[in-house]
Amino acid sequence: MRDNIRKPAPGHLSAALAAALALWAAHASAQTAGEGRAAACAVFKATLGERGLPTAELSTEQMEVALVREDMVLVVDARPYEEYAMGHITDAKCGSEVGEIEKLTGGRKGQTIVVYCNGLFCGQSKRLAQDLLAAGYTHVSRYELGIPVWRALGHPVVIEADAIWPTLERDKTAVVIDARDPSAFRAGTLPGAKNVRFEDVAKAKDDGRLPMLDHNTRIIVVGKDASQALAVAQEIARNAFQNVAYVAGPVLGLMRSRPLPETR
Repeated sequence: MRDNIRKPAPGHLSAALAAALALWAAHASAQTAGEGRAAACAVFKATLGERGLPTAELSTEQMEVALVREDMVLVVDARPYEEYAMGHITDAKCGSEVGEIEKLTGGRKGQTIVVYCNGLFCGQSKRLAQDLLAAGYTHVSRYELGIPVWRALGHPVVIEADAIWPTLERDKTAVVIDARDPSAFRAGTLPGAKNVRFEDVAKAKDDGRLPMLDHNTRIIVVGKDASQALAVAQEIARNAFQNVAYVAGPVLGLMRSRPLPETR
C-alpha cells in the first residue's frame, strides 16, 4: 500500500515547526528589540550551514521562538543527564537515546522535536536526530550551535537542584547570587552567597559582588522562585557574563537539601 503521508524534504523544517516560527516571529522580534537587540542582527540568524544532512538546522533566533511554543515543540538536550543537570536551556528535556524520547513523546512519531548539544564540535545532536529519523520520527530539527552559543548570546541556563551542591563542591571559583530582598537574604542563604537584586546588577559590577576580572566565571542565581532567579540571571547575562545559570525553584528548598558534613 502506498504511503500517502507527505514527509518533509531532507534538511527542511517540518510544516508544524515552520508554522510555529512564522506565527511567533513578530512576538519574538518585539521582545528582543525591547532588550536592545536589532531584530535583524546577523549573529542571531546564523547557522553552521552544513549541507546534505537529513534534518534542518535552527538559528538562535528560531530556537528562541520554538521555546515560546513549548505546547507544539519538544526541545531535547541530547547530552547525558549529568551534563544536562549542570546547565540546560530553559524548558528543555533530557534525552540522549531514542527510548528516552519515546517516553517524552508517548510514541507520537509526528511530534515536532528540536535537539541540541555542546555545539559545533559535538556530534550528539546529529546522532540523536539521525536515530530519531530511523525510528520513524518525521519532524526533527537541530539547534547545532548548542549550549556554547546560546550562553554567549545572553541566555542563562537552568541548573538542576540535584547538581547544585556537587557543582559548588567541585568549582570553588563559582559565585552564588541570591536575588531575594535583603531581609530574606539575611535570614538565611547558601554558603558564600552574595545578595544582588535585579536593580543592583550594574552596581554589583563595581563593588565586587560580580566577578569582573573573569566574565567566564560560573555564576549561579537563586531566588524566592524561578521567575525572580531568571530575571536576575538574564540581567547579569546582559552585562557580558557568559556562564550564568539559575535555579528554577525556591532557594529555601536548596538550603534544606544541603548535605550534612561528613563526620570522622
